[in-house]
Amino acid sequence: MADDRDGVEVEVALRRRAFLKQAGAAGAVAVGAGWAALAPPGFPLSLRDPDGERGKPRTPSVRLPDGGFAVAEAASVAQLGIARGQRIGALVRGAVDAVGGMGRFVVPGDVVLIKPNVAFERAAPLGATTDPVLLSALIHLCREAGAAEVRVADNPIEAPESCFARSGIGEAAQKAGARVFLPSSGDFQLLHTPGATLIEHWPFFHRPFLGVTKVIGVAPVKDHNLCHASMTTKNWYGLLGGRRNQFHQNIHEIIADLALMMRPSLVVLDGTRVLFRSGPTGGSLSDVRAGQTVVASTDSLAADAFGWDELLQRPSDARPAYLAACEKRGLGTTDWGGLRVKEVQVG
Repeated sequence: MADDRDGVEVEVALRRRAFLKQAGAAGAVAVGAGWAALAPPGFPLSLRDPDGERGKPRTPSVRLPDGGFAVAEAASVAQLGIARGQRIGALVRGAVDAVGGMGRFVVPGDVVLIKPNVAFERAAPLGATTDPVLLSALIHLCREAGAAEVRVADNPIEAPESCFARSGIGEAAQKAGARVFLPSSGDFQLLHTPGATLIEHWPFFHRPFLGVTKVIGVAPVKDHNLCHASMTTKNWYGLLGGRRNQFHQNIHEIIADLALMMRPSLVVLDGTRVLFRSGPTGGSLSDVRAGQTVVASTDSLAADAFGWDELLQRPSDARPAYLAACEKRGLGTTDWGGLRVKEVQVG
């Protein structure tokens, strides 16, 4: 009898212990649930979502390479190459040769993306888009340097197919041996740009960048009704997706973000003709004058400052605010005259 009684007492003790453990666990869950429900939104495990942001689905973001697509500095060559003359092909080669030649920027096997300005459905002589002859010459230089593939991409403001056709960019790119990327809804991914103010996480035309090792921006020199001038730094706007027109309220800040987002291998400023008023869309040949100049540089701020001073022919003390904002972020220099500059005259 004693053994039976002892066994019963042991069983009762075990059940009591199990009950107390379960009760403690349940209490902890209740306390945790209470914390999660009542804790301020920024606290760990908080379930509070007063503005709905935490309830939004999270889309995985992508990153561009650390350091972007920039090439190493070369102390023995010019930092800003300026070519003046009549023939566009010679201008492109002269400007690029002045900063070390395309072989400095593109090596055999590279996949090169060239980003022209194809924003509007305009014929090339109207100055609102990159000159197709210039683009063709640039593609040929990349292929001469051994590029495995050259891609051309932009996300125009107006209908992409019409813009690429009317500007002549689509045909010129294909005839020169490049692959043209027109944007579609599945081509955009959320890009994470650390330090950006307005586009830290923003839809980006990403599909053309898959496997890309070098990036070249080529943009016309033109007036702009909001930011006063659109050149190589503003050109990256054409890689954004989403409701990008909202940035017109903060145009200088978004351009500074673009310079942070994209660190190209090379920029080419198309000053073969200059849209000196009625920009960025233009529409009349009376708004365009001959520029007969092409500029190449690894510093888009220097190229754009030159374009403002020498091609748009505007006062240097009235340069667009985004240039100073970019410079303040350490993204280049507007003192193009203080760089190593090489100017050549071509036929």
